[in-house]
Amino acid sequence: MIASQTSPPLETVKADPTFAARWTALGALSITLFGCYYAFDSISPLASVLSRQLHFSNYDIGLLQASYSLPNIVGILVAGIIIDRVGARKSMLAFAAIIFTGLVITALTPRVGIMASGRLFVGFGSEALAMASHVAIARWFVRSELGLAFALRASASRLGSVTAQTSPTWIAAAYAYWQWPLFISVGFGACCIIGTALYWLLDSQGERQFNLGQEGHKEKFVLRDILRFNRSFWLLAAICIAFYSCTFPFQTFGQKFFIDTRHSSAQVASLLVGMEPLFSLFLMPIFGYVADRHGKRALLMAVGSILLLPVFLMMAYTKIPPVIPMAMMGLAFALVPSVLWMSIVYVVDRTRLGFASAVVDAIQQLGLVGANLVIGWSNDHWYANVLNPHGYRPAMWIFTAFALLAAMFAIVLRHVETGPSAHGLETLRFQH
Repeated sequence: MIASQTSPPLETVKADPTFAARWTALGALSITLFGCYYAFDSISPLASVLSRQLHFSNYDIGLLQASYSLPNIVGILVAGIIIDRVGARKSMLAFAAIIFTGLVITALTPRVGIMASGRLFVGFGSEALAMASHVAIARWFVRSELGLAFALRASASRLGSVTAQTSPTWIAAAYAYWQWPLFISVGFGACCIIGTALYWLLDSQGERQFNLGQEGHKEKFVLRDILRFNRSFWLLAAICIAFYSCTFPFQTFGQKFFIDTRHSSAQVASLLVGMEPLFSLFLMPIFGYVADRHGKRALLMAVGSILLLPVFLMMAYTKIPPVIPMAMMGLAFALVPSVLWMSIVYVVDRTRLGFASAVVDAIQQLGLVGANLVIGWSNDHWYANVLNPHGYRPAMWIFTAFALLAAMFAIVLRHVETGPSAHGLETLRFQH
């Protein structure tokens, strides 16, 4: 009788999620992120077609990508508060519906203003959904294969990017008209709806069976909470803005760059740019596994950022086959993100993980808005085209400057994480 009276509450004796349960949940999230990242990259392969058929300038194309990022400078912070408040599963389904709506709007008209407004919806929904997926993965994997789970989630994202970037090869006929690939992107956007609905069912059942923690919390959000984030958190945010400002904008203009400077066909150019997400698709799980087993997360980010330094100048000033610098970029694109996002879990309170991830993403999106517009302006200002391939060189110097900043921030992070203010990024290890 005494034992029964002093027994802990039922929720404290629930077991951790089983192997099958947590990896099934990750599978549902992967379906969602596949569609999400196809939506992000659906514009890049269309750059030449939009320029040729609709007479879009480089600035117009940059605007379409910048419009993806623009709402997230502030909107993603609101999304982060919502995620922490109501939980991942409810918020993800709502964000998936926003993505789908944005894809439909983008495909409806050739008017750049309306297309940009559709990209606003896609951008807000996609980034908010990605942030919610961080919370979902931490919910299922925080006591197990967190690095590997984040990396596999990112691989699913990259598969969406690769599928979009290489679409001129596997649906070449669709690129005869600008609108057809956008209608195809609407179909892929349905993956977001399917994946989030499936995750809702799995997470609801898992919450009853396993020790997943509370879904959402009732604590009042106070804006000054942002001041409580530590130095490692802000260095991770700095790495994020610098690293992604020299990788994602290159995807936007990369195919046009190779067509104009190396006289590549549209199919070859799409494959070259597709190497960036393709490498990360296969290598990110390896790097996530390494981080789980050996730690050294800040060191891995430093190595990946340094690897980017010579890439853009190699393409601008040498005759080295572009497959070599693109392979280096793909390796860096696998290494840094595979440990960056999951590192946030270790440096912030889990009850604020949604908002913390949103802060990093908002800073990233601010950088992407600026980077896309600056690169588009640079290419227009220096008359970068097939008749003047040297006009692309100033943009390549801008990319290199961003890579240098990312490397510097990563080196400082390693210094912090090997000192008395460390949070375990270099030392935390898990056995699979």
